[in-house]
Amino acid sequence: MEYSPDEIMVVCISRQVRDGEIVAQGLATPIVAAGYLLARRTHAPNLYFSSAIGQGVCREPAPLKLLQVESLWLDRAITNIGFVRAVADVLPSLRPLEFFRPAQVDPQGNFNNIAFGKDYHNPRLRLPGTGGIPDVTTFLDDIYLYVPRHSRITFVPKLDFYSGLGHNGVRSHGCGPQYLISDLGQFDFNGSDPECSMRLVSYHHGVSIERIQAKTGFEFEIAPDLQETEPPTEEELCLLRNEIDPLRIRNLELLSGSQRRLLLREIIEQENNALRSDL
Repeated sequence: MEYSPDEIMVVCISRQVRDGEIVAQGLATPIVAAGYLLARRTHAPNLYFSSAIGQGVCREPAPLKLLQVESLWLDRAITNIGFVRAVADVLPSLRPLEFFRPAQVDPQGNFNNIAFGKDYHNPRLRLPGTGGIPDVTTFLDDIYLYVPRHSRITFVPKLDFYSGLGHNGVRSHGCGPQYLISDLGQFDFNGSDPECSMRLVSYHHGVSIERIQAKTGFEFEIAPDLQETEPPTEEELCLLRNEIDPLRIRNLELLSGSQRRLLLREIIEQENNALRSDL
């Protein structure tokens, strides 16, 4: 079956999840949410879910939606603990798997979600902010990264600001990022560099190594067993397209401008129609 960049990303994220662990989801991360839900429907039925939306922990995750998603998470939670307590008290002990989306990432996996530009008070672009990233990346072992649109804007030799801690030789807790998935390939951070520089381990179908390097702002290592990314199975694609995310909410992370606005309106209209039909 043919598949799209968003679909291979969701499938690769799903395959990183281990059964029985707790997985954490941030705000506005439908690609990650779809990956967790796919893992639960295939090889990891015993997951616990922690969400910045619901600010709690649950066993029955909320479906992929835009409208009323807060109430879905809150209604399903085993416990609601609040964002500050979750970051400062609970997650350090639970040590979940979490995927972060960096606006900038350097060769050692340090990343920036604060701003573009060297002047903090007058940046070129203000980004969403840290949202607890500096807290959790100092102690988590399972820090994973994902980049929906691989470009030299995101993959940079030096960050403008630091919000997520990578392999920089100063950490005393946690292991730093273990894995990165983009719309072009998969990477790890287990290269020959003492600080664990980024290394390409697989390239997606139809993507060349030369193209990946051209879209990366620094030289990366290449794994000796480099291969093409294992494609999605028919079961994985059918679950994703028909049950997990039939409205294609995951595509919002890959689109920009007018295309994103059109898809947003389409999704909201379909969800409103479904709500009216349920009344």
